[in-house]
This record gives sequence, C-alpha cells and structure tokens, in this order.
Amino acid sequence: MATYESFIKLNGAIGDLVFYNLNGKNIVRKKSGFNKTAYKKSPTYEKVRQNSSEFGHCSKVGKLIRSCISKYIELAEDALLYQRFAKIMTEIKDLDSEHEKGKRTVKSGLKTQDGKVLLQNFQFGNFPCFHQETQILLGLWDKSLHLDKSIIADEVAIVSIKIDFENNLSEYFEEKIKLAENQSEIVFENRFSEEDYVIHFVAAKKDSQIIKMGFV
Repeated sequence: MATYESFIKLNGAIGDLVFYNLNGKNIVRKKSGFNKTAYKKSPTYEKVRQNSSEFGHCSKVGKLIRSCISKYIELAEDALLYQRFAKIMTEIKDLDSEHEKGKRTVKSGLKTQDGKVLLQNFQFGNFPCFHQETQILLGLWDKSLHLDKSIIADEVAIVSIKIDFENNLSEYFEEKIKLAENQSEIVFENRFSEEDYVIHFVAAKKDSQIIKMGFV
C-alpha cells in the first residue's frame, strides 16, 4: 500500500492497481490475489477448504452444546471458555477415523473413548470437573448417575442434551435432585429415545454452592 499525490482524484481499479481515499489520503495498492472461484475449485486451496469446513462444523456443535448450559457457563466466569471449548471440539473431531479429512465430525470423535475423556475432562473456570469414576448408566426406563464416592453433595442438577448433528439443532432437559446423606447413585428420567445422541452435564452442589460441574 502506498500514497500518491495528483491533481486527478482516482477511485477504483486500473489494471492490477486499486485507488481509493482513506482518511484524506490518496491510497494505491495492488489487487488481492484471492479469487472466490479458485478457492472453491482449485486444488491449491484444498487443505484450506478442508480446514474451513471442519472449523465451521466444530464451531456450530460447540455453540449447540453451550446454548444448553449457558447459565452454568456464566457462573464459571471464564473469559477464555469459548476459545477453550472450540479447541476441545476440534481435538475431539480429530479423533474421527471414519471420515476423510474435511468431513470429520465431533459426533464420530465422541464415539471413541479418548473423545469421551476429552469432553469429561473439560473444566469450567475454577470448578473441578468429574472424572471417569463418575458415570451415567442406562436402565430400561430411566438412567442413573453414579457419583464418585469422594464427592460430598446434597443436590445435583443433571442436564441431558440431545444433539441433532445433521440439522444443527439441540434440545435439553434439566432435572434437579436432592440427595440423601452419602447417596452416590441417583436415578433420573430418560427423556430421549435410544436413537437420539445425548450427552450429560452435571452440577453437584453442597449448601447451595456448586462444588463440581462438567460432562459425565
């Protein structure tokens, strides 16, 4: 980019040069080499297209999940949470071995044990997350949350999140359950069908204060 002096005021493109006025100065620069048609079709941009497609997918899935637990995200008071969550979505997507690069998905990544562990180990702000000792088991008509026995809580909130990956939609149901002393197994309602893809977010409270929260 350069400035120029002339009694003729130019505005627009001439050959490979573009003329315009910026803050009272006459500016001239070379045309950008970017071409939309080439970007869509040229083999040169193949990796860029692949990365862009997968990045967009991860961003959408991350937003679907975050929208279902927004009030807990606010409590985390973590300014970098969105960026960290997007990174986790990308790392989970990278575990997809079913599809070629450019078409890998978070859903396929979550089918792997490593993908499940990545999601479960994601920490919301300074709140400790749950680990593999805390599990959700599927019963005939309901589900049960099995807390790590080291967790001393008197209430849990369980958010069941159904994700429609194909249509970029999500739906959730939250259930709050008071716990008896030393209760570690909590039965809760199975709101979605076996065909639905569901993940669970849990917040454990003691004396009305959250002591742990995260995915289980």
